[in-house]
Amino acid sequence: MPGELTIGIVTDLHFGPEARWEGKLRKLTHQAGDLARAFVRAMNDEVHPDLVVNLGDDIEDESREADLARYGECQGILRGARAPLVNVAGNHDLIHLNREDLNRFWQRSGPLYYSFDQGGWHFVVLHTIEKQDVEIRVPDTQIAWLQQDLAAASGPTVVLMHHSASEQELGDSRWWPGRSHVALVKERAELRRIFRESGRVRAVFNGHLHWNHLDVIDGIPYVTVQSLVENLDDDAPGRPAAAHAVVKLAERRMVVRVRGNDPARVQVEW
Repeated sequence: MPGELTIGIVTDLHFGPEARWEGKLRKLTHQAGDLARAFVRAMNDEVHPDLVVNLGDDIEDESREADLARYGECQGILRGARAPLVNVAGNHDLIHLNREDLNRFWQRSGPLYYSFDQGGWHFVVLHTIEKQDVEIRVPDTQIAWLQQDLAAASGPTVVLMHHSASEQELGDSRWWPGRSHVALVKERAELRRIFRESGRVRAVFNGHLHWNHLDVIDGIPYVTVQSLVENLDDDAPGRPAAAHAVVKLAERRMVVRVRGNDPARVQVEW
C-alpha cells in the first residue's frame, strides 16, 4: 500500500542572461538565484517534503563555460533543500551541455531517463529530446524501456518530464501560438496509451510551457507547473511568478497547490 508523500516541485528556473521575447522582458532571469533560494527556504521551513523535484531548464543557454557555471549554481542552491533532489533534463540544459555534464551535477550515471521507488510509490523520469525549433521526441529505445519499467513496477506511478504529453490548446499562450511542435512531445499519444494501459500511472507532471495547466485524459491528470521566473506582467520591470508546487500524494487522492504570484489548486480522487 502506498504511503503519503509530500513533494516540492520547481521548474524552468532559467539562470542566465536577460531573455526577451518579441521585444519584451518575459523571463526574469536576473532574479533566478533569489527566487531559487526562496523556494529552498520554503521547502525547509514550511513544507518539509519527502522529495524535491526539478522539472528542468535550470539555465538560459549562453555558452558552454557560462552554462556549466550557472547549472552548477542552480544545482548548488537546490541541494540546500533538506530532501532528496530529483532532476529532469530540460531543452535549454542540453544546448551547450551534455549527458555527462548533467550526470555529474545530478550525482548519478547512465541515461537521463530513470526510475526509482519511494514510500510505496514508483517514479519515472523521462528525457524528452528537443531538436531546436523542429520537434520534441522520445526515442523508441526509451519508449521500450518505459513499457518494461511500468510492467515491472509494484506501486502506483508518477511520471516526471520536461515537455508535455497532453493535448494543450496553446493559441492563447504567451510562448507557443503556432509552435506546438516545440511545446508538446511528438509521441504524446503513444505515451498516453502506455500510461493508460499500464494501469499504474496516477499523474504526469511537466514544466516547459510557463503556465499552470491541467488536462485529465483517460482518467490521468497531466499537470503543467508554472515557471519560477516567468514575468506575469507584460514587460519590464516585471513581476515574477515565483512559482512552485506542493504535491500531496495519498492512496486515493492527490492535491496540488501551486504557490507564488500565480497560484493554482488541483485535487484528484482516484
